[in-house]
Formats: sequence, C-alpha cells, structure tokens
Amino acid sequence: MISNRDLESNQKEIAIFAGGCFWCTEAIFQEIEGVEKIVSGYIGGHTSNPDYKSICSGQTGHAEAVQITFNPQKISFGELLEVFFATHDPTTLNRQGNDLGTQYRSEVFYTNEHQKMITEEYILLLNKENTFGNLVVTKVSPASQFYVAEDYHQNYYRQNQTQGYCSFVITPKIEKVKNNFQSHLKKQS
Repeated sequence: MISNRDLESNQKEIAIFAGGCFWCTEAIFQEIEGVEKIVSGYIGGHTSNPDYKSICSGQTGHAEAVQITFNPQKISFGELLEVFFATHDPTTLNRQGNDLGTQYRSEVFYTNEHQKMITEEYILLLNKENTFGNLVVTKVSPASQFYVAEDYHQNYYRQNQTQGYCSFVITPKIEKVKNNFQSHLKKQS
C-alpha cells in the first residue's frame, strides 16, 4: 500500500535556468544530488521551433537554458538557486565571459509562484549583501515553451571534456562546484 508520504517523496519538480552557455549549466547540475534529468534547450523567445543557428543570431529572443527535473526531497529549489548564482556572473547583461548576446542572458524561468517568490527574495538578498560587487541583473520570468536543443548539445561536457572550451571554461566551474558545494554532490559509485 502506498501512503501519502510515499506519494510526496515521488513528486518531481522542474527548474529552468539560463546562465550563459547551456553546456556549462548542464555540466554543473549533473554533479548535484537530487537532480534526476537535465535537458539543454531554448526558452523565452518569440519564434516557434528555434534551432541553435537561429538563436545564435540573436533574432529569436531565446536564451540557452537547462530544464532540470529534481527531487525536492533531496534538494530544494533554493539550494539549486544557490548553485546557479554561484556558478555564473549574474551581474552582466546578455554576457557570460566571452559569450555575448541575448541568448547568454541570466534568467530564471519559474514554473510556480513559490519558485518566483524564492528567486526574487534571493536576488534581493544578494543585492543587499552586495555579494557580487554589482547589482544582479538576472531576470525572473514565467516559464514559457521550452524547446529541446539538438542532440549534440545534450550531455555535451561529458562527451567532449578534452575540447578547448570544455577544458578552459567548464572544467574550472565543475571544480568550483566540487569545492564549494560538497554537501550537494552526487555520491560517486
């Protein structure tokens, strides 16, 4: 017999984060306990069925983002936000490092009002404490249609770790996560 408690523990939630290149964001959250699935894709634009070439033109309005399925019994949305904000620069408008354009913006696409409230409160706290030395420009928007990116973008870092961008940009972010979020890391088998 399944109890209400068992049903609650099987509930999954979706978080959608845009923090620059989705290869980086995907690789970071693959390390986090409670994250069960990550899909790289495009969100927040004004055209249907965008592809990588069209979003890179900056004309579709979409952001590169990850859709994260997580178990809130293992990690909270707030804890995911902490990792998100600690692993990209939320103070630069439409830019992450050398990646420039609206597709690289910092944005949280909330899937419920609770996520919206937590995100807005967290941004206020980061700004109040002057955490980054500059104001957070991360947008907070309702989730819209999420378009799955092409297959070659999925699980990109794990399949291309020796590629230059992965070695020089993503690997240091993974190390930062491993050093700063040890209690949130998946257990190695």
